[in-house]
Parts: sequence; C-alpha cells; structure tokens
Amino acid sequence: MRTGKWILGGAALAAAVAGGYLYWRHAQLYPSTDDAYLGAHVVRIAAQVMGRVDGVPVHDQQRVAKGTLLFTIAAHPFEIAVRHAQAELAVVRQTLQAEAAAVHAAEAAVRDQRVRLANLRDRARRMRRLLTRHYASIQQVDDADTAVRAAEAQLALAEARLKQARATLGVSGPDNPRLRAAAAALAQAEVNLGYTRVRAPCSGRIASLTLRPGDVVSPGTPLFALVCSRVWWVQANYKETKLVRIRPGQPATIHIDMYPGHSFRGRVEHIGPASGVAFSLLPPQNATGNWVKVTQRVPVRVRILDPDPRYPLRVGASAEVTIDTTAARARIHRADRDDDRAR
Repeated sequence: MRTGKWILGGAALAAAVAGGYLYWRHAQLYPSTDDAYLGAHVVRIAAQVMGRVDGVPVHDQQRVAKGTLLFTIAAHPFEIAVRHAQAELAVVRQTLQAEAAAVHAAEAAVRDQRVRLANLRDRARRMRRLLTRHYASIQQVDDADTAVRAAEAQLALAEARLKQARATLGVSGPDNPRLRAAAAALAQAEVNLGYTRVRAPCSGRIASLTLRPGDVVSPGTPLFALVCSRVWWVQANYKETKLVRIRPGQPATIHIDMYPGHSFRGRVEHIGPASGVAFSLLPPQNATGNWVKVTQRVPVRVRILDPDPRYPLRVGASAEVTIDTTAARARIHRADRDDDRAR
C-alpha cells in the first residue's frame, strides 16, 4: 500500500515536472504578452489656408473613401487672388514685350550708327586724298573729321542705350526673373484656391468632428481626426527577456479583448530600437545610486494581415499577441509574397 503511494507520488511529481518543462518550453517558442494595443495611422485634419468654413458634408464617425470632400472654405477671396495674380502676370508679359522691343530698337540704332560712321570715315579718307591733289580744302577735311568724331559719339551713345535696354530687360524668355516670380505667385494663388476644398487623404473613419459652417479656421490647427483603415497593427510591449527568438517576419496570432471568440493573423514587422521608457519625458537615471533593476519592455509591431469588416477594429483596444518563433524562414518569405500579391 505504501509502495503504491510512493509510485503515485512519483508519477505526480514527474507529471508536474514534465508539465512545467513543457510550459516553459512553449513560452520560449511561442512568446506571448497581453501588454499590447491596437494602432493605425491617424491623420489630424487641418486647413492649409485661413478662412471661413462654408460647408461640412460629412459627420462624426462616418466612413469615408480616399478623396472624399470633408469640408470647404469660402473660396471667393482666393478666386479674387487668382484673378489678381493672372492680371499681374499679364502686365509683366506686356512689360517684357515692350522692353524686348526697346532692345530691338536700340540694336537697330546701333547698326544705323555703325553704317553712318563707316560712311563718314570713308568720306574723310577721300577728302584727305583730294587734299593731297589740291582738289579739297583743309576746311573740308576738318569738317569731315568732325563729322566722324560726332558719329563716333552717337555710336557710343547708341551702344550705351542698348546696354541699358538689355539690363532693363534682363534674361529674355521664360527664365526671366520677373516672369518666373509672377508665374509663381499665380501658381501659389491657384494652390491656395485648391486648399479651400479639403479631401480625405486616406480611406477610414472620421473621429472627433465638431467643425461647423461659419467657423473660421487657421492653417495648421488640427480640427478633427481621420483613422485610416487600410493598415492595422498591434504594438506589443514584450519584456526584454522574451526577445531572444523574435525576428521580423515571424507569424503571430492576435486576440483582441473586444472579440474574445475571434483571432487575427499577424506578422512581426519590426522590433523597436529602444525600450519604452527611453523616449519618455523623464527617463530614469540609473546612475544616481538609487538603482533598482526593472525588466524593461520593448515595443514590437505586429501587422494584422486579415482585418475583417465583421469585427471592426478600434485604435487603442487591448490585445494579446503570441508569436510563433518556430516558423521556417522560407515559410515566412513565402507568406510575405502571398500577402503582397493579395494587397
């Protein structure tokens, strides 16, 4: 009887040891944590120009597709700005055309003065030859030389006017600075006009919308949020002692607290470069002398591969993540390719 008790006790102890080992081994191969929360890209919608809101065709918690009109700003002041910029561009073009014509006129004047100077120089040479033969007087030669000097002065004046006209015109064609500045002002006015119609940058759900027609908005001030629904992930905060086998690309199973009967497939995207407290506002200073060793947690991002419309996800929801560290690398790469083709 006593022998049977020893046998039963030994069997129970062996079972407990085997169970403990299997539990420890399973925890090593399939590390799990319930310190995990759902995440997604959240866009803070803001205006890029100042103005009065004259239309909000969406409502809070509405699902919208990428490109959906979210709200509009009164466009009349910006349309006036566009017309003003168009007029300024037209004025610059007319001015440049007039200045280009002035350059052509100055070039023609220089050519005319050069031809006249050449004729007067020929005349002066002829008068000198005639003087040697006593067919012309000294006065006629002096008059011819004076005419040459006057023509040279007129040529210098024409060349100076040409230089001034070219400097006033500057670079000709589309590279002219004034033309580029006017064109840029028109482009900016058109861009600002486009900013009066704010559209959804991604597909998702609107949150915290309190904007109403008549509100005056300022550039860069967040007005409401848009939770993008294309990509979801879980930020799993694993203890540093459980990271030894975790690698990017490994498959994972995700259980979200709000859906206890449903699991999601996931894949490890990356492991954080630092623990969570490293980026806190007041990180611990372990060199002060009052040091107590605390196991740190490192964020591991796990992408959700099979979001289901029947189980809508919520940013910040609690989850539990279990990573399969036994998956072969080839299997991981094959799953990656399948997921990329599916997307």
